[in-house]
Amino acid sequence: MSKRYFLSVFFPLLFLITSGSISYAQKAKKNSLWKSLNTRSGSDTTADDYYGDNSIRYEDYVYKKNIKTVQLRDESFELTKAILSLDSQEKLKLSFDDLDADFKNYSFTIIHCNANWQPSDLMPNEYIDGFLDNNVNDYRYSFNTLQKFTHYSATFPSSSMRITKSGNYILKVYQDNNPENIIITRRFLVFQNKIIIESTVSAASIIEDRSFKHEIDFKINYSGYQINNPYSDLKIILMQNGRWDNAKTDLKPVFMKDNELVYDYDEQNVFDGGNEFRFFDIKSIRYHSERIYKVTTDSLGNHVELYTDEKRTYKRYYSQADMNGDFLIKVQEGNNSEVEADYCYVSFFLPYDAAMTDGNLYVFGAFNAWKCTTENLLHYNPKRFGYECTLYLKQGYYNYEYVFLKDGEVAADETIIEGMHYDTENDYSILVYHRQPGTFYDQLIGVKRTNSMKQN
Repeated sequence: MSKRYFLSVFFPLLFLITSGSISYAQKAKKNSLWKSLNTRSGSDTTADDYYGDNSIRYEDYVYKKNIKTVQLRDESFELTKAILSLDSQEKLKLSFDDLDADFKNYSFTIIHCNANWQPSDLMPNEYIDGFLDNNVNDYRYSFNTLQKFTHYSATFPSSSMRITKSGNYILKVYQDNNPENIIITRRFLVFQNKIIIESTVSAASIIEDRSFKHEIDFKINYSGYQINNPYSDLKIILMQNGRWDNAKTDLKPVFMKDNELVYDYDEQNVFDGGNEFRFFDIKSIRYHSERIYKVTTDSLGNHVELYTDEKRTYKRYYSQADMNGDFLIKVQEGNNSEVEADYCYVSFFLPYDAAMTDGNLYVFGAFNAWKCTTENLLHYNPKRFGYECTLYLKQGYYNYEYVFLKDGEVAADETIIEGMHYDTENDYSILVYHRQPGTFYDQLIGVKRTNSMKQN
């Protein structure tokens, strides 16, 4: 654990110009807090255990506990998904913080995967033009923060590393020129539109679901592009708000006419509407925003206590603007949020009469890559009659929700705590993969993004 600046209670001005070592007792207390944030509960049998092993996972994953706030976005705008057009000059920006606050030699490469997120049969030089690995050369040290860290970033593709084929990709970051010493893996998509996708989002066709669920019907027009057998050569994936855990896969055309494939189901293409996301704003720790109950600062860092949440399962739908689960790193009192935004221990509490016995509750959102892990697991406190957890998050604006992951299941269920409403605004993506006869990889030949309230 890196040394921290000592925060004096009685001499805050002195803190700005002096630094020193934290006492042994303070270090022990801080290590205990870190342990409570990163240790698996004895009742947790479903969550992936972060930092557990170094074998590669073909998913969004962090392999070292000193790595925080991993983002992979379009470099032109912060609130975007990790997706590129093969025929464009678009670039993705990778960024992350190393809380060891020193310099390390990080490199990255990319791995082509099939539609099921397993390595394809392509050799690296078949989908990369140029160097197969690049260094993460852009790094800066934090400034005016209690939590010291080093911020790393890199953009790609570049003149030295060009992508030549569409499909699914894994970005792999590793340390000290050792590809086995993996730090981060992140998914991203490269597409090349060769078809036309028309879609509509409507209320579910099944009468009892109409007030609660969204149905995504679509058509694929492949005039001018050859698809020999749409039933075996195509793979379709439907996604809600960028989540992979509840994606709909392996949809087949309901019927064909001329060069058009029609996907018009009643059940297979239906998602729970869910609810608008909860939020909190910690861009400033000097001034309390709407959802902040209390902010304190001590030698361990910044502590933010949110107002008590409530179960919304049977509550009436309430419309509010959100970012569909996304987050934005931002500091109000600073010029460069990447290095001036500090970290905070953010505490959540959800009242609940008794602990659940067949699964676990999690704080869920894009900030943790839509994953249920020990890091965002809620623990039941019988003295307070509710679930609680503390997350270590960088300053910014966050969307989140509470989800239940039943033992043995993969898809998290937000409806148990959040309820579900057709009125809820959600983003949807349609991904169309094609494996041409005689080839060894899945092309991503079409991407359509739509919104339940703003369809186009």
